[in-house]
Amino acid sequence: MNLFTSFMRTVVPIVAGLVLTLLVHLGVRFDSASVASVVTTVLTGAYYTVFRLLENLAVKIRSRPLATVAGVFLGWATPPDYPTAEHRTAPAPAGP
Repeated sequence: MNLFTSFMRTVVPIVAGLVLTLLVHLGVRFDSASVASVVTTVLTGAYYTVFRLLENLAVKIRSRPLATVAGVFLGWATPPDYPTAEHRTAPAPAGP
């Protein structure tokens, strides 16, 4: 499940950046694919940064609703939980 969560938290901001770029594109005509790529990258980075900062703020002020809303806008309601080295279980030894 952590892989899926991580994937969703990456893809949703990218899609949001694309949607925002398309909205901007409706009002402004871009003649250069390079300019469109830069705008997409900047908007995607700004989108992700804003919602990650909101999510971190929500954790600090212990606001579960704000954390959930920020997480949803990142593609998943909670940050992925990656196990630390000391919490990983060792595989069972193979043998007779």
